[in-house]
Amino acid sequence: MSPVCAHLVLPLPVPAMSDCAFIWRSLKLGIRLTKYKKSKPFYSLLDHFLDGAKRHPDKVFVHFEGHQYSYAEVDKQSSKVARALQAEAKLKEGDTVALFLPNEPVYMWTFLGLAKLGCPAALLNFNIRSKSLLHCFSCCGAKVLITSPELQDAVEEVLPTLTEQGISVYILSDSCRVPGIEPLAGKISNASDEPLSKELRANVTVRSTALYIYTSGTTGLPKAAVVTHERVWAACFIQAAVGVTADDIFYINLPLYHSAGFLIGMAGGIERGMTMVLRRKFSASQFWNDCRKYNVTVMQYIGETLRYLCNTPKRDEDRQHRVRFAIGNGARTDIWTEFLNRFGDIHVRELYGATEGNIGFINYTNKVGVVGRINYLHKFFFPHTLIKFDIEKEEPVRNSDGLCIEASRGETGLLVGKITKRSPFVGYAANKTQTDKKRLHDVLKKGDLYFNTGDLLQIDSENFVYFMDRVGDTFRWKGENVATSEVGDILTTANSILEANVYGVKVEGHEGRIGMAAVTLKEGEDFDCADAYKQVVTYLPAYARPRFIRLQPCLEVTGTFKMKKVKLVEEGFNPVNISDRLYFLDTEKKTYIPLTEEMYNAIMSLEIKL
Repeated sequence: MSPVCAHLVLPLPVPAMSDCAFIWRSLKLGIRLTKYKKSKPFYSLLDHFLDGAKRHPDKVFVHFEGHQYSYAEVDKQSSKVARALQAEAKLKEGDTVALFLPNEPVYMWTFLGLAKLGCPAALLNFNIRSKSLLHCFSCCGAKVLITSPELQDAVEEVLPTLTEQGISVYILSDSCRVPGIEPLAGKISNASDEPLSKELRANVTVRSTALYIYTSGTTGLPKAAVVTHERVWAACFIQAAVGVTADDIFYINLPLYHSAGFLIGMAGGIERGMTMVLRRKFSASQFWNDCRKYNVTVMQYIGETLRYLCNTPKRDEDRQHRVRFAIGNGARTDIWTEFLNRFGDIHVRELYGATEGNIGFINYTNKVGVVGRINYLHKFFFPHTLIKFDIEKEEPVRNSDGLCIEASRGETGLLVGKITKRSPFVGYAANKTQTDKKRLHDVLKKGDLYFNTGDLLQIDSENFVYFMDRVGDTFRWKGENVATSEVGDILTTANSILEANVYGVKVEGHEGRIGMAAVTLKEGEDFDCADAYKQVVTYLPAYARPRFIRLQPCLEVTGTFKMKKVKLVEEGFNPVNISDRLYFLDTEKKTYIPLTEEMYNAIMSLEIKL
């Protein structure tokens, strides 16, 4: 029993019992992390995987599309990848390698192979193209890019620039006729699967960079969040913290380039020594069939995942599964309730956090609609507070002394986490400006330093934490963060558009906010619907494309020339209430079309799918 809770012998309320269990698990995990950090040499997640492969070599590591791979097989395959890259790309400890790959087991063992060489991996979003792809690749300082045949066209588009920069590009196939792209599959097959010397990664420490994971920002292009080995351990402990065990089977249907799929899913599965089920792409229609086929006990979700599952036709076997935990973020209260009512007694463990952030929460209770619960241990190790925030000015409210004002209990405020040695904020690769923007000075006293999450939360009288909204220049749609200035930059490449103010608007029945843009037109020009459609479809992934366009005579700006969004967001896209011309992105007609009242009603009644 936890020393914290040993004196409690009477029956406790459910939240208090959950507190004790969670605190006890957290203490044990904290002790483990401290032990790993102090070990000489440093004990990494790779070392933990190798120990697991020795303990249970024949245990299934991952199921994928009818194939299964054991821990021993993945270990050997990762050694072959490491040796092939060592020979072909001359990789050495500290060299960064960019992975531009879909969800496949090769992603997993390629990462492990790179870890055996002491090389950080940059996890590129396989939806990005052109300018964004080049930016993401270059800002992590990688000299090597590994891709797959299905993404070859995207790589060919930027290949001249990569070649000019002396970048080595490898494709996981046996042959490739494109000069500048070297086939790697045969080299891997012929490589030795013998273990590699630990000396190859002898200088890796808890503070060394393990990964670069990309997050959208106000610059208009994704930022490479630096993920240290310490951060990897902290993230992969989430499964353990909520009670997942080595006997569980974890279903990964989110992209491995995301923190959720990679850190919480795959890395967490390695930490637990469990079996994972990997899916190339989420499928609502096949979800429960997969869970039944592989005896899945732990699933992942984002808000849209649960909604998609709830929108599938009801079946008699809806509750015939072994799933006991659902771990994720973004579940709306109504969908959360509907999900539980339909699919049974599943413990939903809603999370709050950011890849680069130093503060996060876990809803370790079964209370619907909350992202976490404050306990004194968490507050001690990860000091944080909610401060008053002026949404119109998009800045914290400060008193006459220049300090921030703490939000009252039950009041919505901006979450900030104190930057300490125990809860650091490392920042973004090659982007000091954006790193500094996330640092908030003089919060509660002169000279202190906090991480600005950019999120508005609320804490009630029972210490339950609620996520309220995002601030700044990003919004979330289809589980992806969308940078408004990046979308705006693309829109202004259209022939007729002069300026664009991009924002997210809420749509009934959908999680997050969908993209909308208020635009002004070039003098003498009318809105070129087809050209605008062509630009956004060519250069933006589907989730980032503005579905609604609002034509305005001029864009409203603040005194410091920042585009005003609050009023536009509030007004939404109802043509009855807006005198400006409105357009809707029609994927069937492949153009923007005028938005009518009838179409608006069809969208709101979910007859038109977004």
